[in-house]
Amino acid sequence: MSELLKRRFRDQIKVLFGREPSKPAAISPKAQEIHFYKRGNRDLIAEKLHARAHAEHKHKWRNRRWATLILVNLLFVVSFSFDVQLLEGALTASRFVGFHLIDLNSALQVMLAHKHVIRNLLIGTLTVAILWALLGGRTFCSWVCPYHLLAEWAEKLHLYLAKKKLVTDQSIRRELRTVFWVLFAVLAVVTGYTVFEAISPTGILSRALIYGPGLALLWVFALLVFEVFFSRRAWCRYVCPIGLTYGVVGIVSPLRIKYTLKDCFHEGDCRKVCLVPHVLDTVIKGRAVETEVPIGPDCTRCGLCVDTCPTGSLKFDVKGLSKLM
Repeated sequence: MSELLKRRFRDQIKVLFGREPSKPAAISPKAQEIHFYKRGNRDLIAEKLHARAHAEHKHKWRNRRWATLILVNLLFVVSFSFDVQLLEGALTASRFVGFHLIDLNSALQVMLAHKHVIRNLLIGTLTVAILWALLGGRTFCSWVCPYHLLAEWAEKLHLYLAKKKLVTDQSIRRELRTVFWVLFAVLAVVTGYTVFEAISPTGILSRALIYGPGLALLWVFALLVFEVFFSRRAWCRYVCPIGLTYGVVGIVSPLRIKYTLKDCFHEGDCRKVCLVPHVLDTVIKGRAVETEVPIGPDCTRCGLCVDTCPTGSLKFDVKGLSKLM
């Protein structure tokens, strides 16, 4: 990795914790050459419009992701309903064919509440940490979390209402997610109770699917209403500490989305569909520091940008195996 990419990667980690993306201080000569060519080439405007008009949005990755998310959560339901003991528990804590799996944020909350390291949690936590470090931490959010799917559907309604000018999206400072992460950790220590787990829509929905609905679903409904009428994807973007925890775990993940500068027309469609558009700041004209740039750890690997990009400039990539994919 070049020094410029290392510097960019450090900036991406800061963005994960809430800092706004900024223009790079330096750009490699090869990337500068491409940027210069694009600035002086009027034909690119026509090419951009042509590419957008003829783009094929097949929703390949979205459909794969929805199917995976639904199947994972249904596996919990089927295992409990038919007592097959294949996947026991819920997303916060489970056991798959005998192997313990503990949600990292839940395990942290429990240990903070008890004020000591619980050895029985360590094996399950380590297993999950390794899994999501390989797959990309926030892949959990878009490929497993049931609230993510509901929020994605609610977002479609929000965008429809916004197009009709019936609602406007109220953005909130992203640093709040880090503040909430600290707040829930402090509350666990002070109260001896896992406060976040009581209000986590991820846990509430997972338990409701497996064991049956309860009054806690009203809280989930209220969140979705807020996101439809006031702030698009507010919980995932500005509050949920699970996303931040898994984002940190996925910092070194070999699986990522990779951006290729050469063929990009900078039409911005990818940023419009992205759950976390700040991670795609590198696709803005003049921002890429190298000809190929991996997207930062706050990326959920949802694949929406890959499906949307008309030129294939955004693709899934495994570090070290690019030539084989």
